This record gives sequence, C-alpha cells and structure tokens, in this order.
Amino acid sequence: MAEAESPARTIALGTGVAAVDAAAWDRLAGGGNPFVSHDFLSLLEESGSVGPGTGWQAAPLLVQQADGRLVGAAPAYLKTHSQGEYVFDHAWADAWERTGGAYYPKLQIAVPFTPVPGPRLLAADEEAAMLLIRGAEAVVRQNGLSSAHATFVAPDQMALFERAGWLVRRDIQFHFANRGYRSFDDFLATLNSAKRKQLRKERARAVRGLRIEDVTGDAIRPEHWDAMWLFYQDTGARKWGHPYLTRAAFDLMGARMADRVLLSIAHDGDRPVAGAMHLIGADTLYGRYWGCLVDIPCLHFELCYYRAIDIAIARGLARVEAGAQGGHKLARGYGPVATWSAHFIADPGFRRAVADYLERERAAEEREMEWLEGHMPFRRAE
Repeated sequence: MAEAESPARTIALGTGVAAVDAAAWDRLAGGGNPFVSHDFLSLLEESGSVGPGTGWQAAPLLVQQADGRLVGAAPAYLKTHSQGEYVFDHAWADAWERTGGAYYPKLQIAVPFTPVPGPRLLAADEEAAMLLIRGAEAVVRQNGLSSAHATFVAPDQMALFERAGWLVRRDIQFHFANRGYRSFDDFLATLNSAKRKQLRKERARAVRGLRIEDVTGDAIRPEHWDAMWLFYQDTGARKWGHPYLTRAAFDLMGARMADRVLLSIAHDGDRPVAGAMHLIGADTLYGRYWGCLVDIPCLHFELCYYRAIDIAIARGLARVEAGAQGGHKLARGYGPVATWSAHFIADPGFRRAVADYLERERAAEEREMEWLEGHMPFRRAE
C-alpha cells in the first residue's frame, strides 16, 4: 500500500523493520523504551520469531518526506491469529466469524509477544502521527481486513487515536513505583507489618542454599544464554504451548542488546536452576522472561519481583514493570496501573457491537481498579 497524503509526505507499508535504516528508526523511537528500538524489532524478524509460519507478518507503516527522510513509523504486523498479544479479542473474532465475516488477517500495531506500554506512533510531529493512524485505516479498507489494533499504547498517545475515532480499551497491570527508596528495607518500611514479615520470609526461603548472580553487558557469557533459553523453554511449554522466541533471538539479543539486558540466575552449586531476564530502559526495569528447572517455593517472587525492586532502586530507576496480569503482585508492592489499546473496526454494525462490549467491560474494570487501589499493602496514614 502506498498512498499520497500531502504534497510533502507519503505513507507506505514496509516489508519489515530490518529493511528500514536503523538510525532513522531509532531517531523517531527516542531510545527510552528498548522494545521499540530497531535492534529489538529487527532481531525478531531476523531470528524467525516473526515472519513466515508464525502468524506475524511484519508490515511497518512508514511516513516519508519528499526528500526521503523518515518522519513517522509504526511497528505493524498482519496477523492470522490473536496469539502473543495479551489484549484478548478472541470473543470478537468468534462473533464476527459466526456472522460469516473473516476476522483474520487483521492489522496489529504492537511489539510482538511484549505486553509493555510504550510509543506505537514513532513520529517527528503530530501530523506524521495522524498519518500513521490514517494509513492503518487505509490498509484495512483497501485490503478488506476486519480491523486494526494498537495495543499497549503509551497513555500520551491515546488522545490521537480517540481523535481519529478509534475505540478505546483499558486493562490493568501491576507496576512497582520507586518513591525515592534508598534500599529494599526502605521500601519494606512503607508496608504494613503483616506484609513486611511475609516478604522477608519469602525472600529468605527462596534463596536458601542458592547463589544468585546478576549479569549484564559483557558479563553475560554464552552459558548464561544457554541457561536462560532452557528456562524460557520450560515456561513457554507450560504457559502457551510453545515459545514465541527462537533460540536465535536470544543470541541476537546478546550480540546487539547485552548492555540493555540483565539476567538474574539462581545456582544450586554449579548448576543454574532458575532465571529471570529483564530489559533496562531509560527509567524503567522491564521484567520479561522467567523459568525454572526445579520447583523452589517463592523463587519466582524473588527473581522476578523482589530482586527487580532491588535492581531498580540501586540503578535509580523510576519503576519496575513485571509483565501482564498477576493480581498476586499486589501483595508484593506492585500497584495497579491502567494500560491502553485502540481499535479500528471497519464494519459499522460490528463496531457498534464492540463499542457496547467495551462500555460494559470498562464499568467492570473501573470497579476492579477501585478495589485493588483499596487493598494495597502499604501502611495507613496516621
């Protein structure tokens, strides 16, 4: 798809992020969120994690000036299923197909397999951002697709989608907010007595007899990646049937992004038995992958939540984002935070049905958010 939108700018559908100039892409991405970087998105393509046979066909939206300069980009994919998105539209697909429609393929503006909020419209200015939205709509209309979806959109970009008339959906994640803590004990002091004791007991129980190693950058050796791959395979097999990332994706992360990766690996003697992978952003530690080869009580909490808090405090990071879902994070100091997605439904009747569904879902979600905010484990103000 290529369509002139103004005398000065054109929008086109690319064949992949890897084919786009890395410096031009990263200039628009800004550098704060590692998941929208050219390195991360292109390694997904080059490793075969997305592409033929995966149901994720890379089709980035690209806005160019008349002189060829890239002024807008959006990571977009033609999807033939709804796996790996973490914003669930299976019921929408079922409803549309029961009426004789074809829900797939659809257009997905997202970072594959990554429920991390961030910019989805990488744009030099508002005009370029709106061209990306209108370009997504044009892809849907010109190709007879059912819909376009932008998921885990940075909150400050949602107004652009709303102005364009896209439907808005809100969900909940649990993030740790670093309120200037000097240490984990400083954070613990803000919890009520029962939760403070619980967290201390869980941390002590989790690491009994183990050695925990944190490695990043050049300190990550091939054996660390080998171990992390085994952990990832174990979790993937149990949670979603097969891992989304290929082994090559891990190797490419090590080659291109090691300084933005931090691995926390638990050893029983010389044997690595569990690990968690985090990515480091400008002000956020992003918890991404975890796995274990033996069942050790509370070790998941230690590596993915408590140790992540330790790391964020030590690095002066503002927050920890530990992935999708997980109400159990609430008791461990991770508070409820709204996440956002935007949806363009081409058929007017289907759009009305989805809008009604979202209105009812929003009311239930608002009640849940209110309940969660009232059950945080922090001490009550005197």
